[in-house]
Amino acid sequence: MTDGDAAGVVREACSLLRSRATSMDAVDVLVVSLGSTGGLRAADTELADSLRRAGVSVVVARALPPRAVRTLTLTDLSWALAARRAARAELARRTPRAVIYSTVTAALFWPRSGAIRFDAPSAGNRPGRHGLWQRPLERLRLRQAPLLLPYSDGALRELRGGVSHVDRALVLPVAIQASGPLAVNRDIAAITYAANPAKKGIDRVLDTWKRVGRPSEELVVAGITLEELKRSGLELPRDGVRVTGMLAPGEYRALLRRARVFVCAPRREDYGQAQLEALADGCRLVTTPAPGPYAALPIARALDPRLVSEDLGAALRVALDDPAPDYAARAGEALGSFRRDSVDHLIAKELLPRLLS
Repeated sequence: MTDGDAAGVVREACSLLRSRATSMDAVDVLVVSLGSTGGLRAADTELADSLRRAGVSVVVARALPPRAVRTLTLTDLSWALAARRAARAELARRTPRAVIYSTVTAALFWPRSGAIRFDAPSAGNRPGRHGLWQRPLERLRLRQAPLLLPYSDGALRELRGGVSHVDRALVLPVAIQASGPLAVNRDIAAITYAANPAKKGIDRVLDTWKRVGRPSEELVVAGITLEELKRSGLELPRDGVRVTGMLAPGEYRALLRRARVFVCAPRREDYGQAQLEALADGCRLVTTPAPGPYAALPIARALDPRLVSEDLGAALRVALDDPAPDYAARAGEALGSFRRDSVDHLIAKELLPRLLS
């Protein structure tokens, strides 16, 4: 082999290595996942999987949980900085064609502009001192974002000056799917999800169960430990209540398939993902009417208005003692636009052309 031939081989090898490195570094979509709750983590996983089914490459940058702090303002600051670190680390490794920030908090200190997906804006769920610094920065980021992806029409309406955002917005719900075959015989009377107990109104649920629960019936409280409930100042009724702690998604959804009723009394609801999952798994939804872009609320009212009431005890007894016929089947139909195939179609036909253009 001559020196010229050897040089040619080296040039070809270097070119091939550069090409491989470029293909490894390039990605279509980077999802910056805050993941501060189980619901957000599930939503981000669904989003990434749906994008991949549409034929694009996806990388998820997950924020590492910061240490716990005492106030919402500091909590948001800690998580926003964690999301920035995760995004910067991934952007140092690869060059995405587009970035999606999951939640406004994840976008507050973004290192690169991108689409923002959110269940509710800080303007709605961080009133007064709780959103002192978040709200003005949120308004700036929402103006700068090339695309807004609210979970629901209600979330879009909560934006200040929401009309000006409509041309940059695409309502993109979280895909909600039944987790398995619906059980005919259900041995759990009622179940609730208690993460963030004050916001979810778990005190009201426990109070109601103490008044109207019967000795033969069981209420399952998921998403929180007994110690966390006690630290929140809550006392459990002596009998008929089981606290599970935080469960793996499959274990939790298996409990939903065994429960007759999902009961909740939120003081505000930003979306209602737990309620939508319960409906998908055949539970009857008993809820108080709560402020916020509560996507499950109009569905619950349409299915059985008796089960949506400030009188939670009366609604719960109706659900257990006098259930409306074909509730689960009608709930399945009502969730049509939330099904995975519907969200996949929306992502492939409407999101990607706008996201990657």
